[in-house]
Amino acid sequence: MSNSMAASLTGFSAGLSAEVDPTVENEDTGGSDGMDGFLSDLANSIPGIDEAMSFAEMLKLVQTMDYSVIVFDTAPTGHTLRLLQFPSTLEKGLDKIMSLKSKFGGLLGQMTRMFGVGEEFGEDAILGKLEGMKDVIEQVNKQFKDPDLTTFVCVCIPEFLSLYETERLVQELAKFEIDTHNIIINQVLFDEEGVESKLLKARMKMQQKYLDQFYMLYDDFHITKLPLLPQEVCGVEALKAFSQHFLKPYQPMLTEGTIEELEQRVSRLQQLLKEAESELERARKGKQPINN
Repeated sequence: MSNSMAASLTGFSAGLSAEVDPTVENEDTGGSDGMDGFLSDLANSIPGIDEAMSFAEMLKLVQTMDYSVIVFDTAPTGHTLRLLQFPSTLEKGLDKIMSLKSKFGGLLGQMTRMFGVGEEFGEDAILGKLEGMKDVIEQVNKQFKDPDLTTFVCVCIPEFLSLYETERLVQELAKFEIDTHNIIINQVLFDEEGVESKLLKARMKMQQKYLDQFYMLYDDFHITKLPLLPQEVCGVEALKAFSQHFLKPYQPMLTEGTIEELEQRVSRLQQLLKEAESELERARKGKQPINN
């Protein structure tokens, strides 16, 4: 793994962040150049190696440093499923390769001697590297399936495609024996300002339909709804303020149908009426004939 450096989070007294470059370089594998160059090219050619190697790198950091919580911000569903499936697939593949040792081990040794290749490409060296990789993958698998160590939080929005992808992800997580019991629904529209826009009302109606389906499908999950804001959540103070919604459910400022909400709607309509009357008055003045 190359270029993976942990850096302090600006504005926070504790916590580190790291962006991992999943490219496997020669110097990262340790040992001689010939063998490591071969393994580097082999590893980088495997589909899904970027996700698997990223997790392996973070697992190394977990083993050597003291953290209370490690958060992985994963890619969209397709890449995430490939990441979750990779450890089991690779572990089975390595088991198969190791089982062929008795059949092809002698042949491999003869070929290396015949072509005059050094010991770095010998049978023992290759099998040793594979054994080391297998141990790491087994540890990754074990950590994935331990609910005391790993849980998966699904993040989605109240739309059909996102609901479908979340259901697909939850089902696959169950197959992989990975714990998941939290769903965050982001970008939810709340009717808290007496909205009169037909477009916004239509969007809220559509969202409510899928919100109802989320609660029906995942009645045993902890579901958190986060509001759609008029601005991006950027900066330490904005993040701290927004994070309160994870601890305390977001409540609209006004509830539809209450006296306060109706009074605000009347006030908004009166303001719109005044603006419309002003525009009409200006338009009438613009059409008046010019006296010579």
